[in-house]
Amino acid sequence: MDVSRVQEAAAVLARAYAEREPIEPLIKTYPDAGVEDAYRIQQEQVRRWVEAGDAVRGHKVGLASAAMQRQMGVDQPDYGHLTGSMFHLEHQPIPTAAFLQPRIEPEIAFVLGSALRGPGVTVADAVRAVDFVLPSLEIVDSRIQDWKISLFDTIADNASSGGVVLGSSPTALSAADLRLAGCVLYQNGSVAATGAGGAVLGSPLNSLVWLANTVGPLGVTLEPGHVVLPGSMTRAIPVSPGDTIVATIAGIGSVTAVFAPASEES
Repeated sequence: MDVSRVQEAAAVLARAYAEREPIEPLIKTYPDAGVEDAYRIQQEQVRRWVEAGDAVRGHKVGLASAAMQRQMGVDQPDYGHLTGSMFHLEHQPIPTAAFLQPRIEPEIAFVLGSALRGPGVTVADAVRAVDFVLPSLEIVDSRIQDWKISLFDTIADNASSGGVVLGSSPTALSAADLRLAGCVLYQNGSVAATGAGGAVLGSPLNSLVWLANTVGPLGVTLEPGHVVLPGSMTRAIPVSPGDTIVATIAGIGSVTAVFAPASEES
């Protein structure tokens, strides 16, 4: 794709954000585009957000489980950017009107204490770079109608990012085995899904290593203080106005996301 078509695709996604109206899959308009083109569209969107006053505060890894990779017909994860405006406070009402078709996923969030840049990053490097972990809930969203996304679509759409809620119980890596950490996801008091850290590329740390080694050659450093979401421990579940979502992760803690009732959004 030439620069003008990259900008054109980014503008179409920008309108979907602004008008809260999902669009047809981009791959229909750009059938010959590839993964590299999709990341260029994503980066163009991020550039526009930063120019408008937002700031990159981290990254998220998507398609990190074997089940999701099989569903999408791919053999590796993808990544997107987290900006400051995407972070929501725990227990504070989140307006669902800010999203198009939100779903939610539980994750173990890494908060970096030192910079991490590939290529050549090892698990040992990643462990040294992590300051602490937090329980988190990622709100995934898609600007593509009915979530009918190809790999190209989800990457171009910033890896279907929507929002982040961080818990408030920091835990040192040495205090928990991330692979064996079990997770229970509750929706309005009922169990909605279960999983474990090992569902995320065998260990969430592997996801962090993959991210650093993937973005490093592009000139991107994972910065101190940045948050990295390594991927969901369970399937994603749809959310509606008035929902309360709680994720409890063994050895890590719990995190709660509260969505404002429809009556408060009108």
